[in-house]
Amino acid sequence: MTETAPVSTPTPATTPSRFRAPDATDLARVAVFAAIVVVLGLPGGFTVFGGVPITAQTLGVMLAGAVLGPWLGALSMGVVLALTAAGLPLLAGGRGGIGVFLGPSAGYAFGFVLGAIVIGLIVHAGGRKPVIWRTAIGMVVGGIGAIYALGIPIQSIVMGLPLPETALTSLVFLPGDLIKAVIATIVVTTLLRAYPRAFRRVWAPKRVASAEGDATRLP
Repeated sequence: MTETAPVSTPTPATTPSRFRAPDATDLARVAVFAAIVVVLGLPGGFTVFGGVPITAQTLGVMLAGAVLGPWLGALSMGVVLALTAAGLPLLAGGRGGIGVFLGPSAGYAFGFVLGAIVIGLIVHAGGRKPVIWRTAIGMVVGGIGAIYALGIPIQSIVMGLPLPETALTSLVFLPGDLIKAVIATIVVTTLLRAYPRAFRRVWAPKRVASAEGDATRLP
């Protein structure tokens, strides 16, 4: 009779973060990035086209999605929006209350959640370690495209303007958002090299082609 080696069960320390329930450390990180978004809004911003402010808060959205991942990043942004709806003046320029979500900038606020999800999914695609090109794509597609995808149509509806006109006028935001995407990419890449534990993730090993043409996984 032969003995079978016991099968080991992965411990929480070796299980990728996307497969486990958030613990106290995760919730603390969620709170930290929510606070970062709030702090980035403290200097306020300048208002263009019907009361939509240009601020630095989307930089915090980009960092949250890339560092926390899609779901914790979305939770972090949800905390900001929930507290804002409760009346706290957490959005740029000290705006708060349910009225924020009835105005022309409502879609951009809701876009914080969608943006964090899209960024996290792209930056950590396939459970792989972030690389600079995928991080940059995530910042542009999630941190700009996803937020615009919600912000522009809702702004168009609230203001009663044609969608093409609203989209064209909203291009005034684009240069500043591209600068924020570059800054966020540099910050995330630097943090990954200097302190990878900040991401609190176990990444999938790389796959390389062997001499025979098959794929080999490396740690």
